[in-house]
Amino acid sequence: MKFCSLAIATVLFLSSANGFTINNDLRRHSAAKSSLNMVLEMPKKKISKLEVLKVDSKHLINPLKEELTSDAIGISKDGYQILKYHGSYQQSHREIRGKNFQFMLRLKQPAGEMPADVYRLIDDLSRDHGQGDLRATTRQCFQIHGIMKGDLKTVVSSIMNIGSSTVGACGDVSRNVMTTPAPFDTPEYNYAREYSKVFAHLFRPMTPAFSQIWLDGEKAATVESWGKEVEHHDIDKKMLYDSGRGIILPDQTEPLYGDRYLPRKFKIGVTVPGDNSLDVYTNDIGVVVLTDDDGELHGFNLMVGGGMGRTHNKETTFAQAAEHLGYVAKEDICEVLKAILASQRDHGNRDVRANARMKYLVYTLGIDNFKKLVESYYGKEIAPWRTIIDWKYNDWMGWWDQGDGKLFYGLHIENGRVKDEGDFRLKTALRLLVDKYDLDMIMSPTQSVLFRDINPKDKDDIDAILLDHGIKPIEEIDPLNRLSMACPALPLCGLALTEAERTMPDYLGQVRNLLDKMNLNEEEILIRITGCPNGCARPYMAEVAFVGDGPKSYQLWLGGSPILTRTAYPYKAKMKNTEIEQTMEPILGMFIEQRYDFEAFGDFCHRMGAESIEKYSESYVLGSVKA
Repeated sequence: MKFCSLAIATVLFLSSANGFTINNDLRRHSAAKSSLNMVLEMPKKKISKLEVLKVDSKHLINPLKEELTSDAIGISKDGYQILKYHGSYQQSHREIRGKNFQFMLRLKQPAGEMPADVYRLIDDLSRDHGQGDLRATTRQCFQIHGIMKGDLKTVVSSIMNIGSSTVGACGDVSRNVMTTPAPFDTPEYNYAREYSKVFAHLFRPMTPAFSQIWLDGEKAATVESWGKEVEHHDIDKKMLYDSGRGIILPDQTEPLYGDRYLPRKFKIGVTVPGDNSLDVYTNDIGVVVLTDDDGELHGFNLMVGGGMGRTHNKETTFAQAAEHLGYVAKEDICEVLKAILASQRDHGNRDVRANARMKYLVYTLGIDNFKKLVESYYGKEIAPWRTIIDWKYNDWMGWWDQGDGKLFYGLHIENGRVKDEGDFRLKTALRLLVDKYDLDMIMSPTQSVLFRDINPKDKDDIDAILLDHGIKPIEEIDPLNRLSMACPALPLCGLALTEAERTMPDYLGQVRNLLDKMNLNEEEILIRITGCPNGCARPYMAEVAFVGDGPKSYQLWLGGSPILTRTAYPYKAKMKNTEIEQTMEPILGMFIEQRYDFEAFGDFCHRMGAESIEKYSESYVLGSVKA
């Protein structure tokens, strides 16, 4: 193992380059204010080019508005940066020579909800204006790939006019708010879905740029569906409430974001105690709904500072699981979340983009001082985290009783790619089910979908339709494939260093062959693969992760939790794709010989550590150990 410790280098780097210095004198306020105040002194310096671009964009309008009307097949680098906030990335097919710009468009779907009419629309749009498929993401939304610049306005305006959106699906704002996908009709699950939409609406960008550019300044034919569903929360009033503690900015267009928006993307996830199907610890803010014995909502546990992105050979960047911040009563939740966002907005690193996520602010201050910083905006002390039941992971695939007389069905989609290919006709099957039964979907955090509100009498027919279209029932899906995730990577992602989605079946096949050969065929291991270190498929939480670091080469990470509560560690700095079996076999051999009863592979690797596993592997003879 050639990796060195992150911690010392990170502290040394961030203490000088994080864009602020820490003043540990805690000033006492009057009784009306918090007695705790974290003072962060901001140095006066010239802001970065990207920050200047945000300001010059006049709240995300320029230069995009003009560039989209030009005859050029693509847009400029500056236009590209602003386009992200509108939910789109400019891409090129890297295996085709010459300029071949196309655009990926990502929907915003709080709580992962995909109404039947919206699915029909994007299915048509992908056929008429895209590359013919759809991709379910790791953040509970669909992406359409292969859109030409001249078609972007048609596609985006169609989505906005049906009551959906792409606004804030990308960019330095609050992204799609996730929640557990299970549509159980219980108080706590209902509150999780409801408050996901509350937070999405609370942190929506307010700029008129979206209507000006995509709707010619007109209002959308239908307002965003999730906004209508939570109107009774009076969210605009909560958003604009000004306590005088610095949360609200003197910006009439964007009172929460200002004209520079956030230092980097900002992610929120909401769940219930015990259900970690959404990787809640990977979010900037994780929210856990707490109800009493009668199902009445009384408050929320909060965690902060999760994030996956890192950069190879920059040990000042790292993946981080969120830390527990505390408990907040239901009537204060919006103000506390605003205080957390303001803390990151004002004190996150805007100078070094690789260190701009809130996890670095939390890490640098420490959770106690970060809590004091949040309290200085909030005006009250945050109560301690309340004990909850242990976390479990479930992907909610297959048939389930919804709790209200209806069923829901989780449909596994390998790597999230919705397509027709030979006898495998997933895209056709999904459209048939939506049209025949008018079924709404919920996107899963693992690139799959759930159909909700199914009449039990339709179960057998739905099974038959899926089988007729070449789709295996969940019982026939290899657990390795069911638990796995891969990012799209090549050929369209400009950051990809190697393959992920296209080679995932082969890599999982190699691991499956090895497990069978070692009589570990019943073992379930959570494996994730990415084409670069940015972490879109959340690899650093997996029991095993292959993280691309060059052509046909990966880093090997081990020791993530099967219930997704801690990060893995880097075990091997460079592993060729032809070396998967010979690298993994000694680790599995040690697992066979030294595991505890019922110990999961990730837990074993975490307990043993990289040095111990490396020492065992040095003397291991291939083929010498079987269970």
